[in-house]
Amino acid sequence: MAKKSLIQREKKRQKLEQKYHLIRQSLKKKIRSKVSPLSLSEKTKMREKLPSLPRNSAPTRLHRRCFLTGRTRANYRHFGLSGHVLREMVYECLLPSATRSSW
Repeated sequence: MAKKSLIQREKKRQKLEQKYHLIRQSLKKKIRSKVSPLSLSEKTKMREKLPSLPRNSAPTRLHRRCFLTGRTRANYRHFGLSGHVLREMVYECLLPSATRSSW
């Protein structure tokens, strides 16, 4: 089980990312827009605004966590579980779409 403080920190990052998502996307869209080309100085001003946003609002700082244990490593997106929890659940036949391999 992951520490509760780490899980809370991750939830805080998710809220920040949602809060600043539209701002970040609009800045990036303005920088990349080819419809109304910006001068080089205008683009640099736009790029200077991006780092002024909070660091934890960047989507790359988010981690997928296991739904049951909160573990960050070896997560399967389809199930939302970490590898060892997924394995245990498959062995106990708790996941209907997963089967053990045998050869």
